[in-house]
Amino acid sequence: MAIYDRVKGVSRRDFFKIAGTYGMSSTLMAAGAFGGAMTAANLARAAESTYEKRFSKEAKHTLKLGAAGFNPQNLLIERAGVLDFARDLEARTDGEIRIEFIGNNQICNQLSCVEKTQQGITDMYAASTQNSAGGAPYLNVLDYAYMFRSRADQYYFLYHPKSVEILRDPLEKRHGLKFLFSHAELRGIQLGLSWEDKPTVTKLEELFGTKNRVTGTQLGRIAMEALNLNPVPIAWEETLDGLKQGLIDGAETWASAVAYANMSPVVSQCVDLKFFCGTEHTAMSASVFDGLDGALQDAVMESAYYAQSYVQAANEAALVNTVGFSHPHQGPDTIFAQNNVRVAALPDEEIKKAEEMCSPEFQPQLWEQWRERLNQWSGGLDTYQEIYDTVREHDVTLAENVEPRRWWKG
Repeated sequence: MAIYDRVKGVSRRDFFKIAGTYGMSSTLMAAGAFGGAMTAANLARAAESTYEKRFSKEAKHTLKLGAAGFNPQNLLIERAGVLDFARDLEARTDGEIRIEFIGNNQICNQLSCVEKTQQGITDMYAASTQNSAGGAPYLNVLDYAYMFRSRADQYYFLYHPKSVEILRDPLEKRHGLKFLFSHAELRGIQLGLSWEDKPTVTKLEELFGTKNRVTGTQLGRIAMEALNLNPVPIAWEETLDGLKQGLIDGAETWASAVAYANMSPVVSQCVDLKFFCGTEHTAMSASVFDGLDGALQDAVMESAYYAQSYVQAANEAALVNTVGFSHPHQGPDTIFAQNNVRVAALPDEEIKKAEEMCSPEFQPQLWEQWRERLNQWSGGLDTYQEIYDTVREHDVTLAENVEPRRWWKG
């Protein structure tokens, strides 16, 4: 079954007509939970059922969740868990909390969602931590180069009680945000169509001197400059055309982002550089959380735990079965295979070479200013070393085998 089989039976016009009747949140939740091929008629029935269930009683709290870029198609590609969290929280609280989901950049985009929550326009948001680092600079703490060896390391840290001390509490104290859960991938370089007829990249040196679009993370730029990848801040809207026309060689992002953002037609090679985090997280206003009674606060945390464990399993499966982020073989119906995107899996020695060129472990002088700043914001922790040591406590290599833990319970 091709990826769009589940939604292609519903035209944009029909989708918005159904959303106009039952509300965008109910329609999106129904679409996200759908088990088979979708038609306008059965989506309408599912949306009606979802609406009736959600509005069977009056909510004590209606929380507005602004999500960058998410729509019915890409919710089936990058499994970031945001709608799964919303559905679970509504059910867990028996409708006392209702989530008004506003996706597809309708209320905020990747760069502005964090600020809309900080300003009180939304109560929650979903966006990448890297793009959100503009409004909440402490999120840079996740972006030291090669601090995480694998997606397993990332999930291990997100579940670890140390994440409260190193990430969650300082973020809440400094920026007023409660970090709930996140998907986990590692960023690479997505080469455009000017690399279509070139051999698959096997050596780091082949990327030297290339010109690449960079996201909002300040720490990511340090790594890119050290690797001679020429980071260029380019608006997302211009990135696709830049990759197509060869105005830039590539863009730093992660595999499922290429697939969900419809970048695959203009990407020829997905170079798995693994050099820092790609984390699409969901967070909420700390003051809104504090305004809930204790039982509802507990429900938010349990739903965040549910969403975190869901994302861990679902996104690992989607990377192989939906995106086609696998080497050397890809499923023929995956997005990468259908768009002739090759996965360039660099040998271990090339990844080690990159780590020695840009990581704080080998090039501490490059990171001194930001490391000192983040350490100060954390209350005096050595943020890089603490995370580095924490994730090396375990030897799990497959992300789906990391044991879920309720991080806030120690």
